Amino acid sequence: LPNVFTAFGDILMAACAVGAITQDFGRVAVLMAASGCLYLGGMVFNDVFDRKEDAKTRPTRPLPSGRISVRAAVILGTVLFAAGILVTLLAPGTPATSKSDAGVPNPLPFAIILAFLILLYDAWLKRTTFGPIAMGGCRFFNVLLGLCAGMNAEFVFEFYLPHHLAGVVGVYIVGVTWFARTEEGVSKPSHLLAATGVMLLSLGLAITVPVHLPEGSVTKFYPYLVVAFGFWILGPIVTAVRQPTPRNVQLGVKRCILGLVLLDAVLATAFVGLPGLAIGLLLLPARWLGQWVYST
Repeated sequence: LPNVFTAFGDILMAACAVGAITQDFGRVAVLMAASGCLYLGGMVFNDVFDRKEDAKTRPTRPLPSGRISVRAAVILGTVLFAAGILVTLLAPGTPATSKSDAGVPNPLPFAIILAFLILLYDAWLKRTTFGPIAMGGCRFFNVLLGLCAGMNAEFVFEFYLPHHLAGVVGVYIVGVTWFARTEEGVSKPSHLLAATGVMLLSLGLAITVPVHLPEGSVTKFYPYLVVAFGFWILGPIVTAVRQPTPRNVQLGVKRCILGLVLLDAVLATAFVGLPGLAIGLLLLPARWLGQWVYST
């Protein structure tokens, strides 16, 4: 549950990129609801597909302990997926009903693709070498879903900018997922270092986002914020690499997962200036809920 706020952060960051935060927040709220439902549906099906493994290693969890039936979990996950897809139909102007809506992407196809990728990851891909890439793909499409909030009328929205933004988040999550692959057992420092390198690569991509924007339109603090974020996530990562115990690795994973909210906030400042950092406030409910619900 705490991690669902990272999905909201993706949507809000994308909405800042297309100027929809102040122009059409109703549409943004609908897309946040869609993203949240799809994310939580994926968490439910994750437990459904992991129930046999959990019965051996974590028998006290809801499904293997019998506190919740598999049937109830499947129904809940299906309802959440259906809600996440269908709620996009409530987005104002979807499909376009006026000239002012022309050019605003329809979020429905993105929600369908995202649901398919999440289910594919839970059911099969996460157990393969392509697991981290698949999870990164889910985040990639989550950002594209958020970009359906609208188009920024102040500058021409270049075709490759949406993919650059989505790529920053997607590559970051590839690294985080790779880092977390063996969080419950013995992690190899070499694997942790390689995963860290992927996360740092995403920050390199983040610094280059302003090349798509009009010269002088990006706050001068932007590159410093990206670097500061890098140092913030590196603290527990360095500890985990030096002593790769399950506890240290899981602390690093938790910092990086919730850190996605701050990465979204930093990316948002490239478009709306320092007010974009307000997205970081999503960390407050995430950390509060994290006192009772595991993030990893």
